[in-house]
Amino acid sequence: MTEKQTILGRIAQLTKANINSLIDRAEDPQKMLDQLVRDYTNNIAEAEQAVAQTIGNLRLAEQDYNDDVASVREWGNKALAASRKADELRQAGDTAGADRYDNLAKVALTKQVGFERDVKDAEPILASQNEVVEKLKNGLAVMKDKLGELKVKRDQLAARAKSAEAQAKVHEAVSSINVLDPTSELSRYEEQVRRQEAMVAGHAEIAASSLDNQFEELEASADSLEVDARLAALKSSGSAGQIGG
Repeated sequence: MTEKQTILGRIAQLTKANINSLIDRAEDPQKMLDQLVRDYTNNIAEAEQAVAQTIGNLRLAEQDYNDDVASVREWGNKALAASRKADELRQAGDTAGADRYDNLAKVALTKQVGFERDVKDAEPILASQNEVVEKLKNGLAVMKDKLGELKVKRDQLAARAKSAEAQAKVHEAVSSINVLDPTSELSRYEEQVRRQEAMVAGHAEIAASSLDNQFEELEASADSLEVDARLAALKSSGSAGQIGG
């Protein structure tokens, strides 16, 4: 397999890749896209170098072809000039000189035939080389478009991943301070305050109950003293009545 065929094969393989399908099958799409970008970048660099060399070789071959075409004209002109000179000498009676120029014309025609053969042989090769170069150029253009598409998709995916991560953090933060959540720190603290308030109310109720008992005992003692006083008054009044009678 020639180098050009290898390049064309790699270009075809990469340009046919379905990026969306690769993303769907990837375990880690971000890493997969990063690797694809590296692969495309490396292959494009290698392909550009190979294509440049192929184009350079083609241009050299085209120069050789143009030189051969020029040589065909040049040796044709030399053959014509030698033939005319031979005719002039023959008309002048110089047969030997005429034969010598006719021989030179034959040499020139032989050269011309050789260059014509080279031109004919080179034409299909040059046509094939030009076709290959066009395919390589088009393949490179497609690869560069694919690389641009890859970079856009990679950047979009990275942005979406960061956005999703940020949303998750916000949701987590909001959930952690949800006052309606009985397991939240704020709810637990509120429950502690309520228990403390209830404890204080209980102590106050106990204290109030004890004070009421003391007042009840005091009132009972006052009633007893009143009764004793009235009993004493009755006795005193009774004794006074007896004395007076």
